[in-house]
Amino acid sequence: MSTALPSGILFLIPTYLSEEHPDVLTHSGKEILFTLEHFIVENEKSARRFLKLIGSPVAQPNFKFQLLNEHTEKSDIAILLKPLKDGLNVGLMSEAGCPGVADPGSEVVSLAHNAGIQVRPLIGPSSILLALMASGLNGQSFLFHGYLPREVEPRKQKIRELEKDALKKNQTQVFIETPYRNNAMLQDLLLHCSSETRLCIACNLTSNDELIQTFTIAVWKKRIPDLNKKPCIFLLGI
Repeated sequence: MSTALPSGILFLIPTYLSEEHPDVLTHSGKEILFTLEHFIVENEKSARRFLKLIGSPVAQPNFKFQLLNEHTEKSDIAILLKPLKDGLNVGLMSEAGCPGVADPGSEVVSLAHNAGIQVRPLIGPSSILLALMASGLNGQSFLFHGYLPREVEPRKQKIRELEKDALKKNQTQVFIETPYRNNAMLQDLLLHCSSETRLCIACNLTSNDELIQTFTIAVWKKRIPDLNKKPCIFLLGI
């Protein structure tokens, strides 16, 4: 007779976009989070800070963290499922917003499904959806592209491709950039997009200095903001 324990549940835990407003989970989400001691995270220090700010009653020494970030070897990701296979519930957290969306956690989620492990997403903020909600652009048809190419010519071609799709399909094109390259991204958009194309910039979402504005490229050229080192979502549309 098999004595294997039933698998634990993989809970997907959204985290805050800004430390100024850390209370991002629903009451039921907090109740679940407060039972967890095992976590898969990108950075242990920031994960501990989030758990402290959200008010977890678990003592800090009792937390157990497994790291999943750009340094994690693909062959090592399956090892992260071991606590779940041992019957323990585990929380998967992103550095900001929803895990699994523009986030390496999606690979853990995929492996969990393949292993028959239950996956439960909790309610919380998504910078992509918050930006889309507030943009005034088409929310019925949209496409998220993640990061655009870094090289000059491929980036130029991609921007023009996105603009073409936005205009031809009336489809909002959503993308991001590394914060320290935001100003360069904005300059490329102003350079390569038509004057009547609409651009939404959603910056520092949920923080006290949040900026969300949608203008044509022609208007943006007259009021260029400083986006350096500020988390931003860019959206192109009509």
